[in-house]
Amino acid sequence: MSLTILFMPESAYGPTNNSIGIGDILRRRGHRVVFAAEASWKGKLEALGFEEDLVDLAPPAEEGEDQDPGQFWKDFIRDAAPEYRKSTLEQLDTVIKPIWESLIDGVKYCEPQLRAIIERVNPDVIVEDNVITFPALLTSGKKFVRIVSCNPLEVRGENVAPVFSGLPADDPAEWAAFRAEYDRTHREIWSAFNAWCVEQGTAPLPDLDFFHEGDLNLYVYPEALDYTGARPLGPAWHRLDSSVRETDEDFELPFERNGGALVYFSLGSLGSSDVELMQRVIDVLAGTPHQYIVSKGPRHAEIKLADNMHGAEFLPQTKIIPLCDLVITHGGNNTTVESLHFGKPMILLPLFWDQYDNAQRVDELGHGVRLSTYSFTDEELLGAVERLLGDAELRAELAATGEEIRRRDGVRKAADLIERLGKQ
Repeated sequence: MSLTILFMPESAYGPTNNSIGIGDILRRRGHRVVFAAEASWKGKLEALGFEEDLVDLAPPAEEGEDQDPGQFWKDFIRDAAPEYRKSTLEQLDTVIKPIWESLIDGVKYCEPQLRAIIERVNPDVIVEDNVITFPALLTSGKKFVRIVSCNPLEVRGENVAPVFSGLPADDPAEWAAFRAEYDRTHREIWSAFNAWCVEQGTAPLPDLDFFHEGDLNLYVYPEALDYTGARPLGPAWHRLDSSVRETDEDFELPFERNGGALVYFSLGSLGSSDVELMQRVIDVLAGTPHQYIVSKGPRHAEIKLADNMHGAEFLPQTKIIPLCDLVITHGGNNTTVESLHFGKPMILLPLFWDQYDNAQRVDELGHGVRLSTYSFTDEELLGAVERLLGDAELRAELAATGEEIRRRDGVRKAADLIERLGKQ
C-alpha cells in the first residue's frame, strides 16, 4: 500500500535536513512524499526526488529576488546577535520571545495556504518537524506526526531543567526563577496564540506550550543524553537515537594529513552569521598543530581561514564528521546528535534557543566541554581541544556509544513508525 506523506519542516537547515533524511527512506520505499516547506527551499527538495508544494511564511520578496533556504532566520539571527552575549534568563525577553512572535506571525500568515495544500495533496499522514502548532495540520482529519528535532526538554517536566535555560540537571536552585521569568515574558503571547488556535478548531494548547501532541510523536536524541529517567514520556512518544540523512554528497579531504588531529568547526547555518565569533575561534586555533574543516556559512566571503584550515559556505556535514577526531559546535541539535552518532567528543559554544541545553547536557555527562561563547580565553579553548583529543578512555567510550546509536538506525525507525501509522 503506497501512502502520500506530507512533510512540513521548520525552514532552518536542521529540521529540514531531518525531514529530508526520513522522507528519503519513505520515498525509496515507494511512497509519495510531498514537502510543504517554506518557499525559499524552491527547487532544492525537488532535486532530491520529492514533490514540492511550498508555503510563504511572510509576504514574498520582490519579484525576481531569490532567497537562500531559511534566509528569514539567517537575517533574524544576524540582527539579534548582540543579544547572545546575555544570560539565558535575559534572553527570554530579548531573544526567545521575539522568536516566538515571528513564528506566530508565520503560522497565521500561512494558515490558508496550508489548508489549500492539504486539500490538493490529500495526504494519508502529515509530519511536522517544528516547534509550533499549525492549526491547519491538526484540524484536517489526517493522521498527524510531531517530530521534535530540538532538545527534548521542549517536552517539559517538573524534575528536569526548564527548556532554553542551560541550567544543570543536578542543581534545581535556579529552575523556579527561570520558569517564573518565562511565565512573565510569555504568558500574554501564549494566551493570545492559544485563543487563536482554538478559533481555528484545535484543542487548547498545554499551558505555556506552543505545540500540541500528535497521534505519533518522535524526538531525536540519543539515549546516552536523554532525560527520560527524570521525565518519562507517554506511549505515543518514541525516541530516535539519531536521524542522520543519507543524501549528503561524498567528501574527500582537500589536503594531505600532517600528523595532527582533524577537527570540524561549525556554528550552524545561523550561528555562523556571527562573523566576529567565527573569526575569533579560527584565529585561536590557527596556531595549533591540527587541521580543521570549517563550515563558513552564509557570510563565508568575510571569514578568513588560516593555512591549517579548509572551509566552504556549505559542507556535507554527515560525511565530514566521521573523518574527524573532534567537533567544535554551537550545540544545535542536529550537530550534537550527529557528533554522538559518529562517536566524536565536542566543544560547545552555545548562542541561543536549545543550544544551551545541549551544551550543558553534553558537558555534565562528560561527553565534551561547554565553554562561555563570548568570554572564553584562548587558553580555555586550546586546553579543551588538547584535553579531549588526549583522552583515550573518553574516545573509546564515545566510539562504542556511536556504534550503538548507528545500530539503532533512528532514521529507519522513524520511517517504520510513520509507515505503520499511515497503514492503520
